[in-house]
Amino acid sequence: MSARHTAARTPASGHRPVMMDEVLTWLAPQDGDLIVDGTFGGGGYTRAILEAAKCSVMAIDRDLDAILRAEKLALETPRLTPLLGRFGEMDALVVNAGHKAVDGVVLDIGVSSFQIDEGERGFSFMKDGPLDMRMGAAGPTAADVVNTMSERDLSNIIYRLGEEKQARRIARHIVQRRAQQPFETTSDLADSVEVAVGGRRGARTHPATLTFQAIRMYVNDELGELARALCAAERLLRPGGRLVIVAFHSLEDRMVKQWLRDRAGKQGGGSRHMPLAAKGPEPTFELAVSKAIVPSDKEVEGNPRARSAKLRAAIRTGAPAIEEDASDGMNLPPLSDLEDVV
Repeated sequence: MSARHTAARTPASGHRPVMMDEVLTWLAPQDGDLIVDGTFGGGGYTRAILEAAKCSVMAIDRDLDAILRAEKLALETPRLTPLLGRFGEMDALVVNAGHKAVDGVVLDIGVSSFQIDEGERGFSFMKDGPLDMRMGAAGPTAADVVNTMSERDLSNIIYRLGEEKQARRIARHIVQRRAQQPFETTSDLADSVEVAVGGRRGARTHPATLTFQAIRMYVNDELGELARALCAAERLLRPGGRLVIVAFHSLEDRMVKQWLRDRAGKQGGGSRHMPLAAKGPEPTFELAVSKAIVPSDKEVEGNPRARSAKLRAAIRTGAPAIEEDASDGMNLPPLSDLEDVV
C-alpha cells in the first residue's frame, strides 16, 4: 500500500496522540470517506482526520466524559458524529446511526491520558482516589474485584493480564489484608502490593504497576472488547477499507497480530514432517505492513507514553466476513476455569 496522505498538523487542542502521523498515513482519509474512531478519548485522531480530508468521522467512546468532549467538538463541524457505546459494538452503533459500511476504522487501545489524570476515576496510584477503574459507568469496580474475588482468580488475573511474576504472593496478601479492612482507594491497594513484594528494591517503576494494569483490563474486559471490535470492523469495512490499530500492551498486540494474520490467510506453511493445513476461508484482509510499526526515537523522547506502542494496519478485501463468536475474548477460557498457572 502506498501512502496517500501527508500528515496533518498537530490538533488545535495541543493533545497529540501516539503515532499520529503514521496513523494518518495508513488510514489515508480521502474526501467523502466515512471513518470510525473507535476510541475518541481526547479527540486527537478525530481532529487530525477531519483536518486531513473533507471526510466524516463517527467517534465512539464508552466514557461519557469523552463523548461530551466529542459533542463540543461536533459543534465546530457537522462532519463529526459522537456515539456513546463500546467499540466492540461499532457495527451496530454505525448501522443504527444510518450507515451500512465505512471506509476506515482506527483504534487506540488502552486507557486514555484523561482517565489516568483524573484521580476520582481510580485508574492510577499516582493520584489517590476511589478504587474504580471503569471506563464506563456500569459494572463492578476494581474495589469489587479485589474485595470479593477468590485468591486463585485474583492470582490468575494478575498473572495473565499483568504478566506479573509475583502474582500469587500479591493475591495472597490482598486477601489477607481485606479480611482486616476492605480496599477503598488506589493508594491503599498500591501500598499493599508494595508490601507484598517487599518494597521497590531499586525498581524504576512502582511495584503495583502490573497489578493495576491487570485489574483495569479485567474490570473493563479489554481483551474481550478488542476481540469483538476486530470482528465488528471486519463486518463494517467495505472492500478497500483500512483498519489501523495502535496497541500498547503485549497481550493486545499479540491478539491483533494473530487475528490479522489469520484473516489474511497467513497461517504458515507445512514442512516435510507436517502436512499443509486445510485451506481456510477466503482472506478478508490484506496486510498493509508485514511487521508492526513502532514510534520514532524522537517521538518517544518527547512522549514516553509512546514507548511501548505498536501500529498494525490492514486493508479489507471483498470476501464476506467470517462468522465468529468473539463474545468471550477470542475464545479465551473463563479465568475461574483455568488451572492455577502461577
